[in-house]
Amino acid sequence: MKKSKVTIIGLGGLGSASATYLAALGVGNLRLVDKEKVELSNLNRQVIHWTTDIGKLKTLSAFEKLSKLNPEINIETLNLGVTEENVHEIIKDSDLVMDALDNWKTRFIVNDACVQDKIPFIHAGVREFQGQVFVVKPREGACLRCLLPKIPKEERDVPVVGPIVGVVALIQTVEALKLLTGFGQPQISTLLFYDARIQGIEKIKVKKSQKCPVCSKFG
Repeated sequence: MKKSKVTIIGLGGLGSASATYLAALGVGNLRLVDKEKVELSNLNRQVIHWTTDIGKLKTLSAFEKLSKLNPEINIETLNLGVTEENVHEIIKDSDLVMDALDNWKTRFIVNDACVQDKIPFIHAGVREFQGQVFVVKPREGACLRCLLPKIPKEERDVPVVGPIVGVVALIQTVEALKLLTGFGQPQISTLLFYDARIQGIEKIKVKKSQKCPVCSKFG
């Protein structure tokens, strides 16, 4: 764990929780990526950011908390957005990439780069009382494009319930722990769909698509 390097893209609700648990677990190297600043409206679900952090870069806010939580780990911060031009440099040398993003276009950019660079990638997303986690291990299973051949339309102002974000982030972090340690069975090519209304997790197997433009080329 101490030698592992995990890149977390997005320091909102999902990234806040995932980063905190990974730091506490002793992951030796964390790379935190986000271009935004903390706003008051974030605080109901982005637990690493506090009222005293409003107006501060999210990367700086997270760095300050995680450094105090575990001063023995190395934390790198990148205050930028992800693009097709910089994504490979952002994920370079990572053992694992965590998707804590809030838009599909960027998720697909990260997915494509991870498959090309053979870096495991864990997608997570939340909407209202539901969320999902999807583990991508290049060359061994399906990727995000196999799951969703077309990039979904972006929806504005989608409500998110704070505790639901925490639950989904925990599921994502457990999958990360399994990939990093080799312990247990990572849910590769399986969509984990969480529904808080019934407190249930549905598992949906996803086949690697022969028509996937990414897997067919790189995997």
